[in-house]
Amino acid sequence: MASASLDRLLSELEESKRRFGKSDRERTSELLDRIGRRRFADAESLIRFHESLLFVRAHSQSAKVLRRAERLLDTFAARVSRLRASGVDMTPFDYIESSGIVGTVITGTFSFRIAHWLATRYASRADIDWDRYEKKERLANTLPRIIPLLYEDTLVEANIPYLEWLHAARGRGRRDLKWIVEGIDRLSLSEREKAELYDSLELPVRWDLGETSASRTLNARKVKKVFYHRAPFIRRSEVSLADELRSPVDLKPLTLSKGKAVLDMVREATTVRYRELYGITNGDPESVVRADVGRGVEIFLWGLPAERRLPLRAYHAGFTLKNGVPINYIEGITLFERMEVGFNTFYTFREGESAWVYAKVLAALNRVAGATCFSVDPYQLGFNNYEAIESGAFWFYRKMGFRPTDPELLELTEREEKKLAADSSYRTSARTLRRLSEKSAIYEMDESRRGDWDRFHVRNLGLAVQRRLRERFGGDAGRIQKAAMRAVGRALGFRADEIKGPELCAFSKLALVLALIPDLNRWTDKEKKDLRRIIRAKMGRDESVYARLLIKHSKLRDSIINSGRWPVVSDQ
Repeated sequence: MASASLDRLLSELEESKRRFGKSDRERTSELLDRIGRRRFADAESLIRFHESLLFVRAHSQSAKVLRRAERLLDTFAARVSRLRASGVDMTPFDYIESSGIVGTVITGTFSFRIAHWLATRYASRADIDWDRYEKKERLANTLPRIIPLLYEDTLVEANIPYLEWLHAARGRGRRDLKWIVEGIDRLSLSEREKAELYDSLELPVRWDLGETSASRTLNARKVKKVFYHRAPFIRRSEVSLADELRSPVDLKPLTLSKGKAVLDMVREATTVRYRELYGITNGDPESVVRADVGRGVEIFLWGLPAERRLPLRAYHAGFTLKNGVPINYIEGITLFERMEVGFNTFYTFREGESAWVYAKVLAALNRVAGATCFSVDPYQLGFNNYEAIESGAFWFYRKMGFRPTDPELLELTEREEKKLAADSSYRTSARTLRRLSEKSAIYEMDESRRGDWDRFHVRNLGLAVQRRLRERFGGDAGRIQKAAMRAVGRALGFRADEIKGPELCAFSKLALVLALIPDLNRWTDKEKKDLRRIIRAKMGRDESVYARLLIKHSKLRDSIINSGRWPVVSDQ
């Protein structure tokens, strides 16, 4: 336990870091000096100090405070080492809200591409933690693909010495993780099949962060000019989402090398926090754009390479830096003008200007994909998400202008708002917040289209295809695929040899949904021509083109909305 005096100093720092008068700046500087001279006897108090320093680095009150914070962060590898040597419990460093500090170790089960990235970028620091592996029977189905003659043992013998086989094959000077991921990568399989093969093993990977810049402690990008806070933070009540969405956002493309550096940085920032996002793992470095939106905030966005795109929706991911420090990550999944938005601010920075940053992120996403209708998934609101319930996430979005898509939940929201207005001490119960989070919330820039997407879910399109698969094709996925491509091809005037390569891949997936449209063959020539352009754009260099072409096709939009509306009748 921290001493009473150290605990008091840390509490004072946690308070002063959020205030920005001259006396507050001086007090923060003094507290940094006083706490910096202390020796820490427990993990919890050292973590508290670390998180305050990260916050101060991102939301600096002055150059003097920033310099002190950076110097103190540089001492953390030694502080962690001393703490470990003293024999105290180091378990708190493994918790998701505090993982990733310099000098610590991350152990987790990562996807194939992240494991491959770790084995390549941190070859000497990342390896399989065999002591934690309890599913060695799974090795019998995978290792024989990359270790010749191993089937001689696995098919007929018991108690297979897998590591003996593995180490005989890889030799000295290489790590098990690197040897396995490279062996799988050489197989004549698709990217998806390689990932499925590796992921089925569920290998625990141990990543020793050491003093690398991948740690949260040292992961920061140099900036030309630091924004110093000399006034209170912008409050949520001061943010107008409508105004921010109308404000200009200048998106500038990055070079390939800079795009790769950005993706490496965000992979480090999320992996050390035990988080993975599809668009971060598989991001396209050629598509990275940057927006400087002021107050020290940079927003980076990118798409996916053609071979890793979703079948129907356009996908963009991103993250935000505050004075060079990663503070959140972003996901935008677009179908026509509707975008499903995921926005997660890292624990350390949730006391900052989250509402203002969120509004700027939506403005940037609007510029990238043309989205004007933003949807928030129930999980983000609190559905099966304890953390979101605790933080009252529903009210964050509601006060930004979002509304529940379910009429009953909208009525409940309005009743709660009346209670809050009548009694300043009233708080919405956790039970009510869980109820409010059961359906999506939505924000529409275009009020004339209000409600168009309220009953839509992209999953319903997939379920409609499955019912057709069952009823007309006896569950044969190959038959429905071929039939859909033939029917849609005839309706749109595609010749059999006209679609090839990546376009054929896009067409094969989109055809399953387009085949649900009953009057497709009766569309006008222009409507069909525009749809053919959309199909080709799906696998083009920039998926944003596909997203914007979808928005322009009102006939297709209305058909897809009708096919994807709930409720869906269940057979169960």
